[in-house]
Amino acid sequence: MGAIKLNSKNLPQIVSASDAPIEYPTFPRGDAVKEGIVHVGVGGFHRAHLAVYMNQLMQHHGVTDYAICGVGLQPWDVGMRDALGSQDHLYTIVERSATKSVAKIMGSINSFLWAHDDREAVIAKMAHPDTHIVSLTVTESGYYYNENSHELQTEDPDIQHDLNPDNAPKTTFGFLFHAMARRRAQGLNPFTVMSCDNMQGNGSITRHMLVSFARLRDPELAEWINTNAHFPNAMVDRITPQTSAADKVSLAEDFGIEDSWPIVTEPFMQWVVEDHFSDGRPPFEKVGVQIVKNVQQVAEFEKHKLRLLNGSHAIIAYGGQLAGYKFVHEVMENPLFRQFIWQMMQEETKRTLPDIEGHDVDKYCETLIERFSNPPIRDQLPRIAGGGTGKIPQFIMPTIAEAIWVTGPFRRLCFTAAAYFHYIKGVDDNGNKFEVQDPMLEEIHAAAFAGGTDPMPLLSIKSLFGDDLRGDKRFVETVTIALEDIARDGVVKSLPKYIN
Repeated sequence: MGAIKLNSKNLPQIVSASDAPIEYPTFPRGDAVKEGIVHVGVGGFHRAHLAVYMNQLMQHHGVTDYAICGVGLQPWDVGMRDALGSQDHLYTIVERSATKSVAKIMGSINSFLWAHDDREAVIAKMAHPDTHIVSLTVTESGYYYNENSHELQTEDPDIQHDLNPDNAPKTTFGFLFHAMARRRAQGLNPFTVMSCDNMQGNGSITRHMLVSFARLRDPELAEWINTNAHFPNAMVDRITPQTSAADKVSLAEDFGIEDSWPIVTEPFMQWVVEDHFSDGRPPFEKVGVQIVKNVQQVAEFEKHKLRLLNGSHAIIAYGGQLAGYKFVHEVMENPLFRQFIWQMMQEETKRTLPDIEGHDVDKYCETLIERFSNPPIRDQLPRIAGGGTGKIPQFIMPTIAEAIWVTGPFRRLCFTAAAYFHYIKGVDDNGNKFEVQDPMLEEIHAAAFAGGTDPMPLLSIKSLFGDDLRGDKRFVETVTIALEDIARDGVVKSLPKYIN
């Protein structure tokens, strides 16, 4: 029997026909629920994270006033509009571990609006009294945040367009501005703006960018937003590779489901959210979300994740590509990489982390090793390697800076930095070329080739690295030695020097 097209009508047939058990929504949908969340940026991560938590609340706890209305602002979001629309906004999550795959049909996304169809409909939906939260996964570029000045990129053409009162909005902040203005005029509370993007201080950044935008359009509204609206900070985590054609085929073969855009992800997920909402919230804690009191507590969890998970991802991505690997699990199958990563976490990174009550850092490290080693996820190295100029200064260099301050060990961290510096050249240890994707590619490419095994041309890029790094003799010498090792012997042959 062939796969059955996913939609509401076919749900009973899909479930009964499958040889494997399939979780599916039995809760009310459509007009029977209220759409309390409007989510901008319905990509893979949103559908594997916030939408899953909401599905659990609707399925197991009877929540009916926080269904999700998805919103797409970009031209390419038409694909998601059509995929979800063709199957009553249902979609399939496949959770893959080393031992099994589990399929779950999600129903928490109740509708979808594509701004290019009707921009007014998006504003009206955000401004509707039923909407309590507008959540975001718009990637870092969608915040128009200048990492050097920490201000809104007011010179950006899209922001300039939205600052013109005669223009219909294009950017997230343009839509939020119009919707907030309408809520204020209607005497409603502002909705909570909840960033679910993987950025440090995501809520604080969102607040500052929106208020900055609003001040240029309507200072009184900006003050109303700044005083009354809440922007909770959050730490999010779930490895979610891009959906491939093979994922669709395996879903059809293994579970009998024809899904236009399924999601493949890992069993693990984590969400730490500051309890700071301006118009109510779902009972997130009932489904395992860690609700904390303030931004400082979010930052502690975030520090653990950024330095242990993302920091380890750096050596996996850059060292792994240099060694000729394609997938994360392939890197972890090499015992040298596995030992290196464990020792870097335990002996160098862990000592820079704050203690968190009830959080076992050693167990977390073990969980990370298990997650990285999950073969069915097939997480591609280029996915986690791209945009290194936004990652290495955030995930590796602050840990090194703290080690410099206390004269702590940092040889493996320096080797990771050196692997990235060598990776920028786009040639692996076997002489094969690969594509380096980065918004600063031209500048870092020139610096990497100019330096060779001398890191100073790269370290001299002041927008990326501070004086505490390039001015520290021990650090520069250690990175230089690592660069020489990699250039001469390659990553894999150099690793034993950095393993106890």
